[in-house]
Amino acid sequence: MLADLPVTMTAVGYDSPGGPDVLRVETVTVPRPGPGEVLVKVAFAGVNRPDVVQRQGSYPPPPGASPIPGLEISGTVAALGEGVSAFVPGQQVCALVSGGGYAQYCIAKAGHCLPVPDGLPLDEAAALPETLFTVWHNVFERGYAREGEWLLVHGGTSGIGTMAAMLGRHFGLTVIVTCGSAEKCEAALRIGAHHAIDYKASDFVEEVARITEGRGVDVVLDMVAGSYVARNLKCLAPDGRHVTIAVQGGAKAEINMAVVMTRRYTLTGSTLRPRTDAFKAMVAQEILDCAWPLVEEGLLRPVMDARFPLADAAAAHARMEAGDHVGKIVLEAG
Repeated sequence: MLADLPVTMTAVGYDSPGGPDVLRVETVTVPRPGPGEVLVKVAFAGVNRPDVVQRQGSYPPPPGASPIPGLEISGTVAALGEGVSAFVPGQQVCALVSGGGYAQYCIAKAGHCLPVPDGLPLDEAAALPETLFTVWHNVFERGYAREGEWLLVHGGTSGIGTMAAMLGRHFGLTVIVTCGSAEKCEAALRIGAHHAIDYKASDFVEEVARITEGRGVDVVLDMVAGSYVARNLKCLAPDGRHVTIAVQGGAKAEINMAVVMTRRYTLTGSTLRPRTDAFKAMVAQEILDCAWPLVEEGLLRPVMDARFPLADAAAAHARMEAGDHVGKIVLEAG
């Protein structure tokens, strides 16, 4: 089977960090799967904020990962590494990968692959892994969110924000999101948020207090950090959990630790890409057990914004950086 593979493939790379225009098409060698790995013929690759930060030079790939951007893919199994029995050649899968997604072929760990169910288009399948892994781990595992609680999510129309709203609703949370315009607030409500706050038109701390009748929320999923952290804590109910997954507003925050103590807050956070293969496989199994049935039944689908040819990766990055997108952006590699 490996003998039938092409020797080279088209991928997207860059010579040095910079703006979207540094991305270029290149010809590279098709990788070969090692033990426990799957080679996927890529149909689509998701475009995510970490790809942009990597291109800017601030998020290098972890040791051993492909320098090619791209953290999630969908496609068909082209070849199996030694010891892989869970998948068969030709099977459609989507996968969380540590890099290499912006290419015609990509290596994925077998334990990080999810089977694409009937009825799920491959462009939508490529838009699921990164957000689903991130939201599941941070909201439900690190944030201990449970049925009947309140969740506040910043960036309500981003890929993460839309997934958090939909998944939260499915698991019995009341979801408040913040967005940067009235139009985005309307989109967030259609997608699944129960409440949407235009942070440019009102103070989200005051609005959360009003919406929750002074109770506050149980979990904040924070992608901003910086000055938002102190404001987020004002939104939390006693015993609330604050989970940071990005630092778009700055890596440092000044907070009142006496408030953290007296209200028994938990402050946590995580980054997914550098975690061990075993950890990601464990999260994948929990998703298969708990969330993937919603995908199989057609009840959970990613919100799709735009798709670009692989060669137009620069335009896809420019759209993400402009901030006008609602939902997921994908590249078509097939």
